[in-house]
Amino acid sequence: MIPIKNTEQLKKMRIAGRITGEALLVAEEAIRPGISTKALDEVIRHYIEKCGARPTFLGYGGFPGAACISINDEVIHGIPSADRLLKEGDIVKVDVGASIHGFTGDAARTFPVGQITPEATALIEATRESFFRAAAMALSGNRIGDVGHAVESYVQPLGYTVVRKYVGHGVGAELHEDPEVPNFGTPGRGPRLFPGMTIAIEPMVNAGGADVRVLANHWTVVTSDGSLSAHYENTVAIGENGPELLTYIR
Repeated sequence: MIPIKNTEQLKKMRIAGRITGEALLVAEEAIRPGISTKALDEVIRHYIEKCGARPTFLGYGGFPGAACISINDEVIHGIPSADRLLKEGDIVKVDVGASIHGFTGDAARTFPVGQITPEATALIEATRESFFRAAAMALSGNRIGDVGHAVESYVQPLGYTVVRKYVGHGVGAELHEDPEVPNFGTPGRGPRLFPGMTIAIEPMVNAGGADVRVLANHWTVVTSDGSLSAHYENTVAIGENGPELLTYIR
């Protein structure tokens, strides 16, 4: 069963979503060459806890950080480390969850570290745009396949691929709820969207091939060919009058 949130539950989702989105703004301000991913994680954790919320990822399945911080060819689930320093030219993916009043927000961004290459910039921008094209399809009466198709049909002609092994998901009282939300699909297929559904749409787009592998730490997912990867995510509520981006601040 796909959970449908009522009016009061959506109010709580908005609070969790706002804190999540603000935590990403705080992370963006802190990103610079020389900062460790552990220090960045601590900035994010401090902000979430200052807001009275709980960092959702901390301890989730044993994950040791408040945020997943992934660099360059790392797709998702990068573990914060005091020994990992951001460098000029890196691209860094920051994935954050905040839980409060029994509900959760989930969002991610890909940020440049200083000056990056035009190729990296184009990848980040394409990934972001693919999210907004997918979100525009998150309409009552549409299907999950419409959302996923919007991602792949936009990035594929640009020469990029979408990660197929990992997908978006429902989010609410739990970090991961039904339905799965792939970044590919067939229009008109899959579960139908109804008002009150809340889903995390999260394009994961590679500059090279779609294949990925998990590192020996059993968490961090990297591109198999070493190509750059970008990630952009928001928690989206299906509304009567269109999608509401709960974690999007700007």
